Amino acid sequence: MSDVSTTRVPAELPHGELAALLEQQRRMSEELAALLDVNRAVGRHLERDELFGALAASLRKLIETDHFGIELPIAGDRLQGHLLTPRGPGAEPTIPTVLPAVGTACNWVLQRREWLVTGSRDELRESFPITHDVMGQKGMESLVAMPLQTGERCRGVLFFMAARREAYAQLRRGLLEQVASAVAVALDDCLAHEEVRSLRDRLAAENSYLQEEIREEQHFGDIVGSSAALRQVLSLVEAVAPTPSTVLILGETGTGKELIARAIHERSARSERPLVKLNCSAISAGLVESELFGHVRGAFTGAHAERSGRFELADGGTLFLDEVGELPLDTQAKLLRVLQEREYERVGSSETRRVDVRVIAATNRDLEQQVAEGRFRSDLYFRLAVLPIRVPPLRERREDVRLLVHFFVDRFARQLGKRSLRVPPETLERLLAYDWPGNVRELQNVIERAAVLARGETLEIGAESLEPLSTGSAAAPGASATSLQEVARQHVLSVLERCGWVIDGPEGAAQSLGLSPSTLRSRMKKLGVRRPRSASRAPTSPR
Repeated sequence: MSDVSTTRVPAELPHGELAALLEQQRRMSEELAALLDVNRAVGRHLERDELFGALAASLRKLIETDHFGIELPIAGDRLQGHLLTPRGPGAEPTIPTVLPAVGTACNWVLQRREWLVTGSRDELRESFPITHDVMGQKGMESLVAMPLQTGERCRGVLFFMAARREAYAQLRRGLLEQVASAVAVALDDCLAHEEVRSLRDRLAAENSYLQEEIREEQHFGDIVGSSAALRQVLSLVEAVAPTPSTVLILGETGTGKELIARAIHERSARSERPLVKLNCSAISAGLVESELFGHVRGAFTGAHAERSGRFELADGGTLFLDEVGELPLDTQAKLLRVLQEREYERVGSSETRRVDVRVIAATNRDLEQQVAEGRFRSDLYFRLAVLPIRVPPLRERREDVRLLVHFFVDRFARQLGKRSLRVPPETLERLLAYDWPGNVRELQNVIERAAVLARGETLEIGAESLEPLSTGSAAAPGASATSLQEVARQHVLSVLERCGWVIDGPEGAAQSLGLSPSTLRSRMKKLGVRRPRSASRAPTSPR
């Protein structure tokens, strides 16, 4: 039985031919060993950095090179370059470089799926100016680039550079074709693994987010009302929903801006993907970028693992940014970039990610005034306010109060297991006369509290449960900002006094006003409302 690794050499061959044949056998043996080394190196790595490190250790033995790596196509007609260097224990992840694809030799190889070999960078000056400049910066002269192809797919380009001219004139092409094939298969497996892992992580993050949504109380239920002011808003919703445009929803606290955002999303082509929301005022300035864009492990103290941001969760769907006027200026700049270029980086990462998200923003602030004061970027304001929708306060659609009262009474009666609750005429008249500075949210809270306290089947809401505002002060179009602010201050002060200056909890002032505790504290600071030292800490009964 013959040994397949041994070549039988006729004794009568001349010495020169014999030496050449033996050299050929030695070279083939080396190439086979090198190819086996490459296959062993790439066959057990599914993590990108580990794969590239293993490739670096094995490929540098095959071909003369001073600079080599892999170029991968990414969104935006760009190439992401990974220099191959051996990795030791505890090595940091490789930091890729990004270049425009047009004007590079690797893009030509990627598109044509052909090899490119040159012995002088001057040959590349006209056709591939970017590659020529990069090689010049690194002092390289020779280049060989080959497509990494599996079946009909070309995942990337493997390239080698050398400082010596004509370094690849005697290229061992047969071996490198086999090497490229092995690398292509390993790269395909690695990228497929990344895609599956990314999808798995995204689904897990979406599931976690949706579970949070389920646990949260849905404010106001459905949009209720038939007033002309509300019909005008809903008409705008129907018009803007099918478009891809950004929407800015304006309105006072408690008017139902989130419900309008949800209605736009549900009537859009993105309705099958999630509506993800973020209250910008509820997140500290230091963490808001992580919430929006995500972060990598070690990006800051406490970042023990990678985390997806709201933009990533909303990819393909809609992101609702409530209280967008609270964003810090530097975060506003990054938000503008996502809106314009549809790309961002996670906190602590230089890897650019592409995203397809429709943004709906909302605010109860005067953004034009904030722009004038330099607290909100004008370019972001104009980008957000492509299609502004103003949600009217409840005092401007008083005819809807009656419908809303009966809607909430029915809801809370069912929730509390009460067969029915009757609203006496005098109670309804009192509710119709009230100006509702907290709008629909305040109305909901008043009805819920009264339903809980109701004895029998009658819903009683006394005058002491409300803090009526002067219609002229609250709603007159000529009212000054100072008078309106004083009205708001007196209202907040009276509710705090009635609640014994307790802010949090079911009997706290925040609940009574329909605000979150953090929003109420912020409003108290703005209005100059402070708890007197003599005030009791125990809440008084609202009855």
